[in-house]
Amino acid sequence: MLEPKEQYEKRKTYYARRLESLTQTINHLSNVRLVTFLAGCVLTVFFYMTQRFSSGLEMFILTLVIFTGLVLWHQSLRTKQNYIRALFENYDQALKRLAGEWRSFIDNGDDFKDPAHPYSDDLDLFGFGSLFQWINVGKTFRGRAKLKEALTKPPEEIETIKKKQEAIKELAKNLAWRQRFLAEAKLTKRPLNSPELIIEWAKTYDPTYLRLSVLILTRALPIITSAFLLYYLLTARISFWFPLTGLIIQTGILFLGKQRGKVLNAVYTYKDSIKVYEKMLERFEKRTFQADYLQTLKKGLYNRDGKTAFEQIRKLAGLAELIANRGNAMFLIINILTLWDIQCMIALESWKEKSGRSLGCWVETLAELEALASLAIIHADHPDWGRPDISGENRDIVPVKMGHPLLRESVCNDLSMTKGAGILLITGSNMSGKSTLLRTMGINLVLAYAGAPVCAQRFSCSLLRIYTCMRVSDNLGENISSFYAELLRIKEIVSASKTGEKIFFLLDEIFKGTNSQDRHAGAKVLIRQLSKVGAMGMVSTHDLELGDLEYESDRKVRNYHFREYYKDDQIHFDYKLRSGISTTRNAMYLIKMAGIEVEGTF
Repeated sequence: MLEPKEQYEKRKTYYARRLESLTQTINHLSNVRLVTFLAGCVLTVFFYMTQRFSSGLEMFILTLVIFTGLVLWHQSLRTKQNYIRALFENYDQALKRLAGEWRSFIDNGDDFKDPAHPYSDDLDLFGFGSLFQWINVGKTFRGRAKLKEALTKPPEEIETIKKKQEAIKELAKNLAWRQRFLAEAKLTKRPLNSPELIIEWAKTYDPTYLRLSVLILTRALPIITSAFLLYYLLTARISFWFPLTGLIIQTGILFLGKQRGKVLNAVYTYKDSIKVYEKMLERFEKRTFQADYLQTLKKGLYNRDGKTAFEQIRKLAGLAELIANRGNAMFLIINILTLWDIQCMIALESWKEKSGRSLGCWVETLAELEALASLAIIHADHPDWGRPDISGENRDIVPVKMGHPLLRESVCNDLSMTKGAGILLITGSNMSGKSTLLRTMGINLVLAYAGAPVCAQRFSCSLLRIYTCMRVSDNLGENISSFYAELLRIKEIVSASKTGEKIFFLLDEIFKGTNSQDRHAGAKVLIRQLSKVGAMGMVSTHDLELGDLEYESDRKVRNYHFREYYKDDQIHFDYKLRSGISTTRNAMYLIKMAGIEVEGTF
């Protein structure tokens, strides 16, 4: 089997060639279309000038038919070209992701950043250089939001996570289908906005339009009026008041419902989104999947009458196309003559009555698929990464050769955290890797709970609530200092631990906003309290005195450290985690490197 990079390069080359061939065909067709139009016009005029009127008419009709056919062919090729270009871009993006160039991707999820969230800001889930920027391939409004939810709101049930693991694994193996599915969402001309309004619109319908009397009146009246009009124009045996009366009545009917125009315009506004939903649903429903989670999603794609979702969405898309010409000046005549708006409203209300309440579910299904497809990228690009073993029985976290998924050539470390020894105290000098280790553990737990592979050879864990206190800063708008903001985060962690909730915390240099004596005393009290209630977590610190907690807690708190070494008058780090308290310091050396004369300053 080909390596991921080889697969992407092969498919990118294939679609590049198809794109080039299609572009040449479209250019040639444009020239043929122009020549056909000009030749037809010249010959039509020639036959007219030579008084061969029948031949001129035949040439005009022939030119019109051929030109129309060429236009339709040209449009279909354009649509195909856009789809092939979307596939080409998908594989190009996949290669950039493998090459570590994913930080250039435009969508980094910055709109999802939330400093108040228990851990997302500290673990780089959103924003530049984030986990979201690395894996997100969702294009629909809800698809992006669903990935955000997968990273920030883990499932309550372990069984759900395991089912998602199987679904992600299967999607990862179906590379071609996954890329075609995702390409459909890129064909819209404008960004896909929130579907909330159209979902709410679909939930409620007006039964007035479905009454038998309304149906008979709106179907029969245009036929009667049109018959009177034709009879008057062709025979002149009836008074013009007959068709005129019918037209006046129909005009009055059209202007009775002022809200009708808003409803029809709202449907037309979502025309592009509806078309995208249709194509994506069709690709999903026509594909056979083995994973239980994917099969369950497919079972929800039917309306009240058992019709498939994509067929019903296609019907709605067709209705949206019928509404498209309402702004045309000529449409007013057609509208009055046929009661077009009323006919569209009847069709829409009938659709809502049968399928409207299911639309929200269908949109959420597509969103879930986009989120799973994003997570499947990790499995596809890194088949050697471990599948987490999540257990509800033991409160243990045991990663083997764990690295940071967002760092290329990340140094891997082993850890072991159990219920009886669930707090690790990480010491070490500046820049040695303490904070990175905490984020490495946190982001891998996030991936594990989302159902994705993790950057580790093996990874076993229990289902815990993640809390962090790492990046804390002043909030001038709320008049909150960094120290007080840190206290608020820690209060949240302590409160959660007191409720009996299974939590996992990450604390980076806690109480750094106060003096060293208070910092040391406060940290010691906090760690003891968290250990007493059985909380699990990791604490990075420069306070080597906190290392005494290992013996005071009967090894419920355990010491680990990073170290540095010097070579050729340069400082180096191996980022390897070792047991015990740190024995090295580098602050003064770094100060010297900054050009500050340390000796003889005081």
